Amino acid sequence: MLKKSLISSLLCLSLIGCGRGQQGTDSIQIKGSDTMVNLIQAWAERFMEHNRGSFVAVTGGGSGTGIAALLNKTCNIAASSRKIDAEELELAKAKGIEPKEFTVALDGIVVVVHPSNPIEKLTIAQLSDIFSGKITNWKDIGGKEGKIVVLSREVNSGTYVYFKEHVLGEGSEYTEDALLLPSSQSVADEVAQNPNTIGYYGMGYISPKQKAIAVAKDKDSPFVPPTIENVKGGSYYISRPLLVYTNGEPAGMVKKFLDFIMNEEGQKIVREIDFVPVN
Repeated sequence: MLKKSLISSLLCLSLIGCGRGQQGTDSIQIKGSDTMVNLIQAWAERFMEHNRGSFVAVTGGGSGTGIAALLNKTCNIAASSRKIDAEELELAKAKGIEPKEFTVALDGIVVVVHPSNPIEKLTIAQLSDIFSGKITNWKDIGGKEGKIVVLSREVNSGTYVYFKEHVLGEGSEYTEDALLLPSSQSVADEVAQNPNTIGYYGMGYISPKQKAIAVAKDKDSPFVPPTIENVKGGSYYISRPLLVYTNGEPAGMVKKFLDFIMNEEGQKIVREIDFVPVN
């Protein structure tokens, strides 16, 4: 399995070509989703092994950051864990940008607690009450006495938006006490060290240092763990496509890169990073 510590190289991505020279026709700038950054970096490394002299720069910052960069023409590809919204499409039209969407992988959003937490499963309604601040103590849902520490991604994150829409539900907001963290890795790290925390991230970040919660759509539905098979089969409720956007129909090196990530080797990497292939 590929190392999940790749996120630490976001500042420069020295492993994949810092210092190779000026950007040219064989360079690609990819910006956006923090959930996808390890996956895209793995693709970039393998792509450059096959295409000597090419340069692929990958940075995170959130889905909104990536889409904004595409609209400002400061990247070739925007990575996003949510669909581009109506306001962004209007801005794109005003700027003469034509976002073209590609689904490159599937993901399950995993709800995690500390391994010592006795809680094993929760319904969507319970999760909504926890993350909106209606339930504030673990004992109220069958756990030990202790204040629930809610962790969330920042508002620019596509995962933040998706979780709010599909778990908290319409009209609900995250609790004001939620700790907003800048990356999926920071959520993972905080859960690993604090027994009272609960957080969420893309399934590519699952590790033994956190415990994944089985989720039921409602009290009459089965509790389903976040596995690749359950996401692919559609039984895990908090699932979503992972997307990339280009400005119009891709061409040249951008098309070559997208062809690579959708071929057998590229989709094998999806599985190695613990996401779900689309092919």
